[in-house]
Amino acid sequence: MARSITRRQFTGILSAAPLAVPFFTQRALSQDVSPARRCSSLAVDGDRARFYLEGLSQPVKLFVISDTHLFRDDQRGEPFRQYSERMAGAYHRTTDIHTGNPTDPETALAATLEKAKKYAPDALVLLGDMVSFPSEAGVEWLVEKLNETGLRWYYISGNHDWHYEGLPGSEIELRGQWAPKRLGPLYHGENPLMYAVDIKGVRLLMIDDSTNEILPEQLEFFRTKAALGQPMILGMHIPLYAEGRDLGFGCGHPDWNAQHDHVWEIERRERWPETGHSATTLAFRREVLAAPNMLGVVTGHIHQKSLDIIGGTPQFVVPMNAAGGYLQVEILPSGNRGE
Repeated sequence: MARSITRRQFTGILSAAPLAVPFFTQRALSQDVSPARRCSSLAVDGDRARFYLEGLSQPVKLFVISDTHLFRDDQRGEPFRQYSERMAGAYHRTTDIHTGNPTDPETALAATLEKAKKYAPDALVLLGDMVSFPSEAGVEWLVEKLNETGLRWYYISGNHDWHYEGLPGSEIELRGQWAPKRLGPLYHGENPLMYAVDIKGVRLLMIDDSTNEILPEQLEFFRTKAALGQPMILGMHIPLYAEGRDLGFGCGHPDWNAQHDHVWEIERRERWPETGHSATTLAFRREVLAAPNMLGVVTGHIHQKSLDIIGGTPQFVVPMNAAGGYLQVEILPSGNRGE
């Protein structure tokens, strides 16, 4: 049986034990929040998270995947071998987190998509690093497998999806070039930086923070969508900073700066700024966590399953799909306790 604790009592890594978190907060209760925006509780059991939402007319089911790190390539990638070599050699063999058996990214994804089909979600949510570098062959194979499921998917990129290591240019410039050029088939024509979809009364926001930073137009987009008052789930690749977490939680982290950037030479990219995050990125983090209609944030990037309650807002990190990881998210009308 799941035990109940207050959100103020819970901070830290999601354990293997079942967990139920009452979801009323001082922030939400002290403001004029309509019943349609209010989540009465959050229950977490293994690979399943359930939000119970007042005023919701029908259940919403999401199946969330991140960090498959596909490395498939072909002759079209030959001119870019010097930029893809390191990541092309990564994650060839992994260990399935559910069975303990050896696996690999393609096998793990295929098995995960079979689970997704059985779960029959309203949407498959892909949170980046689906490929380890912008390989045309990798993206084509991924799109083929996604199409075979018959499911609708929504994708936002991770830092590896568009990054050819050592290619000259800033991260913003390189993302602006390679995300639409190579990852375009994954977006269904949506803006690669940000878009929103409404799913049976819940708004799914997909925002690209794969440079660890937020652009002014992304902040304005968030403000506009949040002001409409619908209950929201935010999907990004890199987690928002949570107290006590390392730089893997790099969106808004106070130590994100050149002094603490120890892998820029390995990843062959520009070093983080001396001055740290932009004011826009810090404002974005504050406003996401303050939005009364924000149900929760789902992210990837660090490859390990976790849950943090940040100022009353839950943030999930989905375990690495290259090892079979995923997260089922259900938003259910309050009073519906069915399995």
